[in-house]
Amino acid sequence: MQINYQDNFFSEREHNLIYDYCLNATYKYGETDEIDTPQTGLVHNIPEDEFMYKLFKKKLSDFDPQLGSMKLYRMYVNCFAPSENPYFHIDGEKGITLLYYPHMEWDINEGGETQFYIDENIYGITPVPNRMVIFDASILHRATSFRSSHRFTVAIKYH
Repeated sequence: MQINYQDNFFSEREHNLIYDYCLNATYKYGETDEIDTPQTGLVHNIPEDEFMYKLFKKKLSDFDPQLGSMKLYRMYVNCFAPSENPYFHIDGEKGITLLYYPHMEWDINEGGETQFYIDENIYGITPVPNRMVIFDASILHRATSFRSSHRFTVAIKYH
């Protein structure tokens, strides 16, 4: 599977709800991406009975029918502070990862792309607001932070 994305993934109303959810969620200090790297960022696990969880699950089943035959095993919000430097990692040997960018604005000078390491090259997907990215969980990747504000990403993992 290649790295794909869709812009304007949710309606404007839904996008606003998701952004507000990310701003008001309760976070715990991050987690490690690999066994030998320190913790980075903050994380909020989205409970299965939460409206946000149901909204994403429904939209994703319509977006990619292949996901219907897979198990959704985790949905959470990552939050990185300005200038934080996350590590490269994989999400699993098999499966699919989806990333959603809930912020309302983005400028190229703010950074915040998701970087993918493929064939000894780094490729970036820009964090355009209301964009959903889908990729193979075994691709080495990392978030990059924004220069001057917190960067939220909703991560959804299937296997």
